[in-house]
Amino acid sequence: MNSVSPKPPLSLPFIEPFRLKNEFPLSGQADYTVLSAREIIRNILKKQDKRLLIVTGPCSIHDEKAALEYAERLRKLKDEVSDTLFLVMRTYVEKPRTNVGWKGLVNDPAMDGSCDMVEGLRRSRSLLVQINEMGVPVATEMLEPHTPTYLEDTVAWSAIGARTTESQTHREMASGLSMPVGFKNSTDGSITAALNAIMAAAKSHTFPGINWTGQSCIVRTPGNPWAHLVLRGGKTPNYDPSSIENACRMLADKGLETAVMVDCSHGNSNKDYRKQETAWKFVIRQRADGNDSIIGLMLESHLFEGNQKMTSDITELKYGISITDACIAWEDTERLIRWAHGILLGME
Repeated sequence: MNSVSPKPPLSLPFIEPFRLKNEFPLSGQADYTVLSAREIIRNILKKQDKRLLIVTGPCSIHDEKAALEYAERLRKLKDEVSDTLFLVMRTYVEKPRTNVGWKGLVNDPAMDGSCDMVEGLRRSRSLLVQINEMGVPVATEMLEPHTPTYLEDTVAWSAIGARTTESQTHREMASGLSMPVGFKNSTDGSITAALNAIMAAAKSHTFPGINWTGQSCIVRTPGNPWAHLVLRGGKTPNYDPSSIENACRMLADKGLETAVMVDCSHGNSNKDYRKQETAWKFVIRQRADGNDSIIGLMLESHLFEGNQKMTSDITELKYGISITDACIAWEDTERLIRWAHGILLGME
């Protein structure tokens, strides 16, 4: 019986973080956008700022032109609703996969399996810098442990997804991030792993990593006191008053701040993008009725509704439509945000 030795992993040189940051530096305006947004979000988590944090945008970014158009629309709306809502753009440039599939702009920018990650980081950082320069803060999911070294200074809020909340590597990574981090509940709906992650991320950790020159090093983190819970549903939605009350009780039992964010998509919409509206309105009404443990919401939203399948010819992709999870259209996004603003002002 013949045996074939496996091929060794392919190893290619990578760009150093400082070189990427020198190519796409943060301007004074962009840096102000990031730092001021982080401070506002921290104050929202402390309940000193009474506004709701709203993270809205595409499930994933694959087309920078469409992303910038979305950001420009959000910029205009952001100022109009700033009395009640603090809008941050969802700009996910990395995507976790259950098995296989496109892993996002950082991993495979050409969407053809070539996985030119240096180009992916360049395009991602360039986009994040541009959006911040518009005065729109950005949110993303931190997935690969080395990515923060290249992009962290551009991000106001980050998520650790349901699939990685249990990961020690991601808890350690979150402990060193300088922005607030939301840990999502597990895909089955359990929040225990997320609570453990919040506590773990608050502590100092030591682990292998890379520094700004790209050199392998020992990283020692200070701990992140701004980790918090994001309810994204599971086998059933968990945005109802009973679920939120239970989450707050479990947070309090662990000595944690009773601050809860609700993701209107995923399990909370039963994976039907159109049902995000039901979750959104139900949660906003709870907040309007005085539940200040609800500190924010998330929407998956793009220029146009739905999603489309990947194609070998990317020129065939329709503009402004998600290639991962289905999203609500901009018109519906704007309507829901204006509605929430009115409800919270007591106008409707």
